[in-house]
Amino acid sequence: MSEEKPKGLLSDWRIRIFILAILLSLVAVQPWYSSDGGFDSNLNYGLDLEGGSWLQVSLQGAVIQADVDEGLTASAIIEKAIGSPVTVKKAVSDSDQSRLSIVLETKGEITQSYLNLLGFSDSSITQRGDTYEITIYTTKQQLISTYLSEEFGSEVVPYATPDGIEYEIRTKADQETVENLLEDVNGFLLTDEDGNKIYREGVRTETRDLTVDILSEKFNALGLRDIPVRTVGDDYILIDFAGVDLTTAKEIAQQPGKFEIRMQVEGNNTRHVLYGDSISSVGIPSQQDGQWYTPFTLSREGAVSLQQVAIETGAVNDPNSHWLYMYLDDEEVYGAPLSPSAASSLRTAPIASWQASTGVDEDSKKQAEQLQIHLRAGALPVNVELVGSGQVDASLGGQFKMQAIIAGLLSMLAVAAVVYRRYGKKQILVPMVATSVSEVLMILGFAAAVGWQLDLPSIAGIIAVIGTGIDHLVIITDEVLYEGKLPPTKVYLSRITRAFSIIFAAAATTIIAMSPLVVMGFGALKGFAITTIVGVLIGVLIARPVYGKVIKEVLQEKGEGQ
Repeated sequence: MSEEKPKGLLSDWRIRIFILAILLSLVAVQPWYSSDGGFDSNLNYGLDLEGGSWLQVSLQGAVIQADVDEGLTASAIIEKAIGSPVTVKKAVSDSDQSRLSIVLETKGEITQSYLNLLGFSDSSITQRGDTYEITIYTTKQQLISTYLSEEFGSEVVPYATPDGIEYEIRTKADQETVENLLEDVNGFLLTDEDGNKIYREGVRTETRDLTVDILSEKFNALGLRDIPVRTVGDDYILIDFAGVDLTTAKEIAQQPGKFEIRMQVEGNNTRHVLYGDSISSVGIPSQQDGQWYTPFTLSREGAVSLQQVAIETGAVNDPNSHWLYMYLDDEEVYGAPLSPSAASSLRTAPIASWQASTGVDEDSKKQAEQLQIHLRAGALPVNVELVGSGQVDASLGGQFKMQAIIAGLLSMLAVAAVVYRRYGKKQILVPMVATSVSEVLMILGFAAAVGWQLDLPSIAGIIAVIGTGIDHLVIITDEVLYEGKLPPTKVYLSRITRAFSIIFAAAATTIIAMSPLVVMGFGALKGFAITTIVGVLIGVLIARPVYGKVIKEVLQEKGEGQ
């Protein structure tokens, strides 16, 4: 009979899943002895366990609500562009005040194409002698965005909110400068219900999150996977570079920037075509007919924008005089004319798929590979400024790692001592400790499989899982034992069912309590919360049901059953 019981255990599907999970975890972790005689594995360690550097950057920008004199704003935009005085003859809004008709007059020479370049494509020009009468149809939202964009030399994006239109200035813009610029066009900052001017430094949450995503993609493209990029407040981003020295970390972080494509207009003048967020995908550099190319695909809006600019600037008719330039942080990274075939096609339809040619030699290959990175993740929507940095010595990180391992072992030994003191039976102690060890192994296997970095908060989460796991195993053991022995089968089933109802309720409470830390991402606490949730799920779904089965079989084998 004793020979059939192990077979009975192995025939249980829960036992099989448990064994499979252990084996998969061992494969994922892949423990081995390193060349220096130490123990190593496939696990990724965070900054505090591996050593490395950290950087904190701030997002440069401002968010405002403003009002202006529409006529003066339009005249200021054109006056700055042509360098001649412009007067306002008439400014009329339609019935719902969403559309404006503005008539301006100037003696400075201006063309329709120039108005198009300023964003006033819906306009007309009438010349009477040496005077030009300009009629433009626009909106206040477009006027404010264009005016501030021209003054700051940066993108200004309007957003509709329940409280009105917000304008996000995507560069450093202090309140005094903004107010002075608005005063020049009889404008002002709007105020809230408390009479406070609506101005705040920083950027909108959407822009901050977009910057985090682009930075993460940038580091992944460089092969620096699993670098935590997390937000600190609304306007700061914290980046941990485990295993990277501070100098290298700064060089890496400073490479990403604001990516932009511009079209040559006349001479050295260029016109904005699109930003990096209009690039939907980037392919792998390849060689065709001896030339190295970097393929990329534009979104629909980006393709339409490029076609419009190519037509309005005349690039479709004379591509050699209208080069396309790519900039990263206002530094040119690529420049070339449109191909004749592309110029011809743009006359009738937008083009979504493009190839940037870099040349035929080895340097051209490197340039194509670098351009791939710029196209893929160089398009930060705002400028960033380094405001803090630091470094954790590798030896100190190794010391933390060893201390974390010792803390885990001590907690396991302490738990084993308490369990043995409570029950005084090895046949209970061994399965209980083995279950806790298996849970830790499965957590580490999960971390290795998904490339999740382990840091000190994560180790603290594992230790917390050990504690809660033992609590649940004690509940199971107390319910299984009846006056020190196993109860009859019917009683056993009733008591084990009650035990698991308590365990599942406790697990659900823990997961619910930890979920806000995961969703809201409170820095290092996020790692603690994720570890705890994963550990609890592994325990209640895999390990603890197996313990309930094993402890019953073990006690029966030792003669504890009835």
